[in-house]
Amino acid sequence: MTAKIIDGKRFAEDLRGRIAGHVARLKAEHGITPGLAVVIVGEDPASQVYVSSKAKQTAEVGMNSFKHELPADTPEADLLALVHRLNTDPAVHGILVQMPVPKHIDPNKVIEAIDPAKDVDCFTPANVGKVQIGLPGPVSCTPLGCLLLLRDELGSLEGKHAVIIGRSNLVGKPMMQLLLRDNCTVTVAHSRTKDLAGIVRQADIVVAAVGRPQMIKGDWIKPGATVIDVGINRVPAPEKGEGKTRLVGDVDTVAASEVAAAITPVPGGVGPMTIACLLANTITTASLMNGLTPPSDLTA
Repeated sequence: MTAKIIDGKRFAEDLRGRIAGHVARLKAEHGITPGLAVVIVGEDPASQVYVSSKAKQTAEVGMNSFKHELPADTPEADLLALVHRLNTDPAVHGILVQMPVPKHIDPNKVIEAIDPAKDVDCFTPANVGKVQIGLPGPVSCTPLGCLLLLRDELGSLEGKHAVIIGRSNLVGKPMMQLLLRDNCTVTVAHSRTKDLAGIVRQADIVVAAVGRPQMIKGDWIKPGATVIDVGINRVPAPEKGEGKTRLVGDVDTVAASEVAAAITPVPGGVGPMTIACLLANTITTASLMNGLTPPSDLTA
């Protein structure tokens, strides 16, 4: 068996097209232009690239983009004051403070300062709680992207056994809740799970989010399973030249592709979905803040 490659880049492009349609309808029918504010403190190169991409894609779907770049020595109080101003700005429906922040700033204070109604990253305790009990609201971007890819590939997820490898607050735990909502039977495993390979072999759906390069081997995969590889790990690539590196996932993709029915590549799988789902969450928050039902094709 050679697994089908789940093209996250293509799906993300389609999703952004649908988001642009929802933005146009909100403008035409309700006079609402969703607005996303992104705040970055410091000059971390990777964060700068990521934030610029977010701002560009926000504008491309017709939303208002508000980008706030602060110097690395910005006092914590000044950052919190900016978050407060964004909380009270009616043109802003989503707030994202790019992490990590400089060491003199407490990231928990920043997260707690964000109005949960505008928390498009789903980091605030209130929104984490809403995900737990199934109330409407934004969902962590990466798990939402995984869920949308799974629904697109498999249709109904009902009754399938999903094994999530990784228990982080960003991916593993919210992913569990989303799959339970779709009536999967869910096992959450991790690097210290006994007989991890045996547990993974039971899975119809594998979501790998453990943060260890190529940890999940091909013979761990049940024939015909669908594999979602969330991992992004940089490893040496001497074949490309001295000091060169390449990206790999948490799954041994080549070996797993001989067994699985479908698998996400790294790069080009889950990664492109993250910003698209951030935009989807901004539609969700803009809708809820105005008493409207969020579009069902953008939500969990």
